[in-house]
Amino acid sequence: MPTQILNAHKVRIYPNADQQVFFAKSFGCTRFIWNKMLGDKIDHYKATKTTLNNTPAQYKKEFEWLKEVDSLALANVQQQLRAAYSKFFKQGSGFPKFKKKGIKDSYTTNNQKGTVAVTKNTVKLPKIGHINAKFPSKINGLIKSATISKTPSDKYYVSLLVETVVEPLPKTHSNIGIDLGLTHFIVLSNGCRVANPKFLAKLQDKLVREQKILAKRRAVAKADQRKLSESGNYQKQKLKVAKVYEKITNSRKDFLHKLSFNIIKNHDVIAIEDLNVKGMVKNRKLAKAISDSAWSVFTTMLAYKAEWYGKTLVKIDRWYPSSKTCSGCSHLLTKAELPLSLRSWNCPSCLQENDRDLNASINILNQGLLLAKHSKTVGATGLA
Repeated sequence: MPTQILNAHKVRIYPNADQQVFFAKSFGCTRFIWNKMLGDKIDHYKATKTTLNNTPAQYKKEFEWLKEVDSLALANVQQQLRAAYSKFFKQGSGFPKFKKKGIKDSYTTNNQKGTVAVTKNTVKLPKIGHINAKFPSKINGLIKSATISKTPSDKYYVSLLVETVVEPLPKTHSNIGIDLGLTHFIVLSNGCRVANPKFLAKLQDKLVREQKILAKRRAVAKADQRKLSESGNYQKQKLKVAKVYEKITNSRKDFLHKLSFNIIKNHDVIAIEDLNVKGMVKNRKLAKAISDSAWSVFTTMLAYKAEWYGKTLVKIDRWYPSSKTCSGCSHLLTKAELPLSLRSWNCPSCLQENDRDLNASINILNQGLLLAKHSKTVGATGLA
């Protein structure tokens, strides 16, 4: 059965000088409204111990220049701030923070009766009209909203949230277990291993070199008592650093998208560990390598693509001893018997020779199939 989904299409846009000015105003106004509303909420709570229900509209009389930008962009700030507060109180997320200029400049607008639309080579946006664009793929479906952003490398993008329908992928009658790692990015239960690309590590030397030059330019500007925004050499070098980071990010995303889709396409049930990545990055020796691997992003991609294409993703409890359990006879070793440095071991019970990572992926698959079967049984019982 086809599935109705919301899919984001990120499109590069090429605004002219006037359009860039409008974007700068929009970024500034949405940032101002966020900071102003957040600040007033904090002050009101300190004074009254109650929550202030403020809206962007009440600030337009005092700050008339807010009327120059898309009103829906300001309304969306209110929704985003409300969601941030909700996450803080209900889910224990961090308290909303004030926004700084030049850090994640963006704003979101909604499509109302064709105010956001696409043509062959342009994107139409409210209050600004058509902007030249380069589409990586065809966009089919109803456009719900558009988020315009500017990257640190001075590139402009619009992310179009589209309501569309996808057909489920054909069943392959193949299931797979995935063990995440650092030496190999993943080891599959069928014996396949995918090398860790280590995108950050590959460009680490170049990044360090460019950052050192940036630090020297900053020191020179400070010695000359010039603002960094007025230092041409500093801004040029800042752009070079941003481009290195952008290359790392884009290469990583491309790799993860292709790998996750290939796994979803070729397997019906995918079992993977539910790792505590936030806890693992607290290990200073492994933090950079774990962050470079982007396990959380990969797992998220598998999750929504499995839902889109009619496949099943099963997450195994992080405390399940996949590495220490023999996949042949289920004999369980102690932590002392299997230190992290030991990459292969012979089972003392059935004498099976186990590769640590391959053995873990097989156990993850077996446990995943049990959980998937149990889930279907419970679902069928509930329906009955």
